[in-house]
Amino acid sequence: MTAQVPATEPSSPTPEITKGNNPNVAIIQGLVGSLMMLAGSFGVGWLSLASSELRRNPVIMWLRFETEGSVLAVFLLALGGMLLVRSWLRLGQRITSWGPETRPVVLKAIIAWGAPMCLALPLFSRDVFAYIAQGQVMVSGLNPYKDGYSQISNYLQTGADDLWAQSPTPYGPVFLWLEEGVIRLTGGQPEFSILLFRLISLVGVAMCVYFVPKLAELHNINPNRALWLTAANPLFLTTFIASIHNDALMIGLALAGLYLAATKRALPGILLITLSIGIKPITLILLPFVGLMWAGKGASWPRKFLYWFMTAGLSLGLLWIMGVLNGFGFGWVGALSTPGSVWIWYAPVGFLGMIVATLGNAVGLPGWTFADIVHTVGRVASIIVVFWQMFVGEYSRLVRRLSLAFAAVVLLAPMIQSWYVVWLIPLFAVTGIRNDWQVKTLYLLVSFFMVYAISDQLDIWPYFDFSLSAARQIAAVTALGFALYLIFLDPKTKVLFQKRLTEPSPGELRAR
Repeated sequence: MTAQVPATEPSSPTPEITKGNNPNVAIIQGLVGSLMMLAGSFGVGWLSLASSELRRNPVIMWLRFETEGSVLAVFLLALGGMLLVRSWLRLGQRITSWGPETRPVVLKAIIAWGAPMCLALPLFSRDVFAYIAQGQVMVSGLNPYKDGYSQISNYLQTGADDLWAQSPTPYGPVFLWLEEGVIRLTGGQPEFSILLFRLISLVGVAMCVYFVPKLAELHNINPNRALWLTAANPLFLTTFIASIHNDALMIGLALAGLYLAATKRALPGILLITLSIGIKPITLILLPFVGLMWAGKGASWPRKFLYWFMTAGLSLGLLWIMGVLNGFGFGWVGALSTPGSVWIWYAPVGFLGMIVATLGNAVGLPGWTFADIVHTVGRVASIIVVFWQMFVGEYSRLVRRLSLAFAAVVLLAPMIQSWYVVWLIPLFAVTGIRNDWQVKTLYLLVSFFMVYAISDQLDIWPYFDFSLSAARQIAAVTALGFALYLIFLDPKTKVLFQKRLTEPSPGELRAR
């Protein structure tokens, strides 16, 4: 795939800003929502037992250890998160032209909404504490592909989830080095470690902000709309900044590598994608499509196979060298099943497996054995889709084919996490999300996963009357009520979830 003419979607000169369409109003509202989330994080965000100084802060003590404070924190988090969703939707409505003059507006929104999250306690996930514990495993000279962080003395003090304490890490060698480096710099001190891991995530966010518009232009898709759909997206911001997932750096490197490969710089592209694989190996899916880019348009099948082998050889060779350097080889291959042994009800395959298991158990059959078969069928189906996209399709649609292959791997798995969905958003945004059912689906997914995140993982002190169950119920009712308001009642946003209001732009039509 080669560089194409930049996007040619019609755009007007700098639009006249009127009281009704001033995007700054949406940006300010989103900033308020993000600040509310920041305040709520001090009460229900994750805090390790080792964070003694923060635990003695009077404001944090009231928000965490008093019933009134915890209730307030839950409300602030739920209302702030959903206000951010509304602000994102309204920003898209208030931008009447997606011309070059809108880039600073979208960037302003990303900065304004993301900045408060940089100071928040970790929200919606405890993974950053697992990074700290795994870094201590590395510093201790243990093998993280064999030794869980339960081998570290007082590991519960770190705040890491005990569920994965005896499991090998599913991360690649690059992220193991980053974990080790952070712990060597901070000595395992939790607050500084969290800040450094958040900084690493911000590097990934910055790469996404830089390369999403460039990839969109290659596909004649409006780069500013693609940036709004991706990086101003509240699910993107909360997942990568507030939750501090290492997926931010993984996707940032992958997008950078895709762009280089798509502009005839295959070797540095493969290097960056290999670094992405070294964070989380899921981006191995990109390699066959990068191989096709390297082979070039109109390549014969022998040439395609040659470049597939060359791409795989280079990437796996680099990973082998990394394995030699850290002494762990390809230990991450055996650890890939760590998060894959579970399912969740809202994943289509997970839900189908649950139905099969329930029916099977009801008639005296081994229902969960049948559910495992359903899960396996889903995984096999995803592999078939990946191979289909590798072998069938137009050269000019390689990134779109990659997006569909990646989506199959995510959506046909029994477990889907919110950050899995965030992997897909930039890939689909740069190849075109039409202003019809496609963008409505994105709106609904963002709303659903924000509601789910807000009501799922809350750090509630277990020794007072306000229980975790009650906190989740309050968060769920608040967030779900706000979401239903946006979809059915809000006079400004409900139209986004109903009939189509505008015809697709030329750039959107070209993405079909």
